[in-house]
Amino acid sequence: MAGEDKYRDYMYGEGEKDTVWRFGAPPNYDLVNKLFEEGRTHVWPVGSVEERVQRLVKTWEMEFVHKVRPQDYKSMNPEKFRFSVNGKKEMTAEELREVGGSYNAFLQTNLPKHLRIYDPEEETADSSTKEFTTVFPRGFAVEILQVYQAAPPTVVYKFRHWSYMEGPFHGHAPTGELVEFFGIGIFHVDDQMRVEKVEFFYERGDFLSSFLKGAPLKSSGEGTPSRCPFLKE
Repeated sequence: MAGEDKYRDYMYGEGEKDTVWRFGAPPNYDLVNKLFEEGRTHVWPVGSVEERVQRLVKTWEMEFVHKVRPQDYKSMNPEKFRFSVNGKKEMTAEELREVGGSYNAFLQTNLPKHLRIYDPEEETADSSTKEFTTVFPRGFAVEILQVYQAAPPTVVYKFRHWSYMEGPFHGHAPTGELVEFFGIGIFHVDDQMRVEKVEFFYERGDFLSSFLKGAPLKSSGEGTPSRCPFLKE
């Protein structure tokens, strides 16, 4: 069907006719879908456990980033929703937005400020969006590598996030090299498979250090973003 996204639900159709979208319309994931298809390590059959979990993960991310009103969420229960990374303090949906969205939440750190490659406490939602759109102009793809459990009350899986450093980062030139990290995701779901709590565990250091391989630029302002990275992933 025209406009349908093959990896995500709840973007089109009668159920979305009154949805309020953050950027005025459903997002377009064509670029990151192509990146995903070119770089994935597994092709899961439609209807398989892995394919269903992959769709749930991508749909949840899309709804949280792009739908303005909690009442428009269909893959999660906004009243019970909680989010945490590497065992840190749980955040509500509102608190997650306050820290500047997904990138800042994922890159939380206890390192001293002078050792931080990227400091989420100094970045806003707009600045983090600009930073990572510039670095990853084709978006940031996610792949489900293995599913350990896929039924209520928990969905547990191993994931891979990746893209290519095709733009500058904090004054370092793009390398064009693959940048990726691996981790474990745990979705706590209700009997309708709506997400109530999300836990992620992964190593952030290797991911960020990849950006420092590029030669220093004369000006850290070089490079401009194309558009919001979450329109792609």
